[in-house]
Amino acid sequence: MARVTVEDCIEKIPNRFDLVLAAAQRARHISTGNPLTIDRDNDKNPVVALREIADETIDPDKLRDDIVNGLQKLTNNEFVEDEEDDILEDNTLEDNYTINDELSDFKINNDSNDVQNKINPGFHDVDENLIKSEDL
Repeated sequence: MARVTVEDCIEKIPNRFDLVLAAAQRARHISTGNPLTIDRDNDKNPVVALREIADETIDPDKLRDDIVNGLQKLTNNEFVEDEEDDILEDNTLEDNYTINDELSDFKINNDSNDVQNKINPGFHDVDENLIKSEDL
């Protein structure tokens, strides 16, 4: 079993931080079942990932792209589809909703606020000692 050193990998990926990210990403790929490009030799996934980087059997640019894609919340296709759905929903709401609906919603909300004000007319003072005892 040949030992892999950071110096072997630094020649392929010069930045140590990028090397760590790339090796970690490749180790995750290995643990999810992606095929190995070298023999395992009873090594753990991070060591195998470093050996693959040192032997240049994997593409560091592909790993970098996988890292970026993993950190993105939305891909471009999902973003475009969401915008189209929002536009369609806005148009259907505008067609079905009139000013009379708006006024009736306003009247209903005001009536419910009046009921709430009669039940609970406002805030009440609370004793400071009570608050201090709850904090403990």
